[in-house]
Amino acid sequence: MRLTVDGQSFDINADPDMPLLWALRDLIGKTGPKFGCGIAACGACTVHVDGQPVRSCSLPVGEVSGVVTTIEGIGTADRLHPVQQAWLEEQVAQCGYCQAGQIMSAVALLDEVADPSDADIDNAMGGNLCRCGTYPKIRSAIKKAAALKTAGL
Repeated sequence: MRLTVDGQSFDINADPDMPLLWALRDLIGKTGPKFGCGIAACGACTVHVDGQPVRSCSLPVGEVSGVVTTIEGIGTADRLHPVQQAWLEEQVAQCGYCQAGQIMSAVALLDEVADPSDADIDNAMGGNLCRCGTYPKIRSAIKKAAALKTAGL
């Protein structure tokens, strides 16, 4: 089967029931999405399929028909995505394990809502768990990212 991930096409030999997460990590080498729970409850594995956030640990690769974007595909070291820049400026990460999923959910939110309210943020981020409890910093970073994005940065 063929997957388009982060702007590149990959021909992979995988059981269609294999979770997208394992195809990304083990067959393509995209290690940004993390395994957290395996039941789509924690959000560490969040990627986008056609711009929509999905939990890659529970989505069979055989059901993926759109373009997949991982944390590796949203910015570069030379030009970070506004959410990545805000994450650094707000010093969100502690252990960092959940951060790729958090960032991918935040990117999807800001693609839909330019200036999210606290309720918008809570709704969009509710499925992403952070064992370190950086939720206040996550909220601050999302608001900062919204401002950066509005300013064209």
